[in-house]
Amino acid sequence: MKRHSNLSQLLLSLTIVVLATSASLADDLHLFILSGQSNMAGLRPEASFIPTVEKEFGAANTIVVKDAVGGQPIRRWFKQWKPESGDKPAATGDLYDRLMKKVDTAVGDKKPKTVTFVWMQGERDAKEKHGNVYGASLRGLIDQLQTDLGRKDVNFVIGRLSDFDNDNKRYPHWTIVREAQVKIAEDDKRGSWVDTDELNGDKDDLHYVKEGYVELGRRFADESIKLIKAAN
Repeated sequence: MKRHSNLSQLLLSLTIVVLATSASLADDLHLFILSGQSNMAGLRPEASFIPTVEKEFGAANTIVVKDAVGGQPIRRWFKQWKPESGDKPAATGDLYDRLMKKVDTAVGDKKPKTVTFVWMQGERDAKEKHGNVYGASLRGLIDQLQTDLGRKDVNFVIGRLSDFDNDNKRYPHWTIVREAQVKIAEDDKRGSWVDTDELNGDKDDLHYVKEGYVELGRRFADESIKLIKAAN
């Protein structure tokens, strides 16, 4: 009888430890959502982003979801997007829906302690001359994400467009989009931005060199960590 009692106490103790450990992991879970167009598509999270955040928070405490498609405008994410005049082209939000399906699958019934949205996009909008509505659209996208996640504390890190076309010769609204990205980040205590000016190496290229993408992932991770720590 005493042996049975001791075994019961042992099993109860183990159950408590498991539950406490699970609760601890849930309390420390950090979700990172990465999206955008080609320069986000070229980023391999496992090369630098994931190792950096896992080193900080632990592999069991991090979820990283990435979905990116080259050459796409922000209206494929922000569902309320409107052009400066008229009503065409129209917003679709289809890439946002695709992204959120991946997020839902990855998170399941877990409740992350923090959510950080990492965004690298804007080249297409600069090319199509939609820079004058880009800032409001990006702000709207962040608000849309917060609403859908049911939280007001989403951190966000923006990759500012590089200096590829600061003369606005090939992409007429290049600098307008760059400036809008910085303003959105700096106007919000939960926002930050990273510089990408030299990531294409010595080439006059819209896209980055291999080492540039590795560095981009590291910068995104470092800024994400800073925002999370600042909020605690």
